[in-house]
Amino acid sequence: MSNPLLPPSTTGVFVQRDSDAHPPAYTPGYKTSVLRSPRKALISNVGTLSEITSPVFRPEELGPKDNDLITNFAKDGLPIGERVIVHGFLRDQFGRPVKNALIEVWQANASGRYRHKNDTYIGSLDPNFGGCGRMLTDENGYYMFRTIKPGPYPWRNRINDWRPSHIHFSILADGWAQRLITQQYFEGDPLIPHCPILKTISNEEQVRGLIAMQDIGNFIALDSRCYRFDITVRGRTATWFEN
Repeated sequence: MSNPLLPPSTTGVFVQRDSDAHPPAYTPGYKTSVLRSPRKALISNVGTLSEITSPVFRPEELGPKDNDLITNFAKDGLPIGERVIVHGFLRDQFGRPVKNALIEVWQANASGRYRHKNDTYIGSLDPNFGGCGRMLTDENGYYMFRTIKPGPYPWRNRINDWRPSHIHFSILADGWAQRLITQQYFEGDPLIPHCPILKTISNEEQVRGLIAMQDIGNFIALDSRCYRFDITVRGRTATWFEN
């Protein structure tokens, strides 16, 4: 039996997810949630080994350009668009750094188009931009990647709905129970208050937690702006889980 006086990092116990801090799965204003959301009460299980563990990743499994979306798909030139750096810290529910976590990102290009066969938006494809990357957090839970700022794009939710500029994040941390898939937005984007997906979040603090803030002190002169986006994988201050 585990010792209740030991810290969670020793016992492997995760704090129960606070469902009240996250949007309901069924939100008709976000139309695609209607068919894919559960309508019955969810089943609650006590965490077992399969929930409190996760795969272990090694730095040598990643390529040297995996966290540089500006160059990792470039063939005959550099991608078009505003160059940005996104960085921050990954922490657990008690504010401790989560090291060696796998963070994967994917996004649209500067014209707002994804490199995907189902994306038929009129925005042009950039032959030198793939739009995806990955990285591991270091001993302090720190991560960083370089990319092109994604453009906004229209989507068929309601007439003339547009998505703000955003980057998708997938985080695989210390255990499957910490699994987090979410989206990061950019400070000052005028489309944020109008986004039907963000409107499903009733907690203003959670909305602010999805917005990366300009980090002027880490701008690269004549090259890139920088944004800070810290992530919490569980607990009362957890980053919003995409519904």
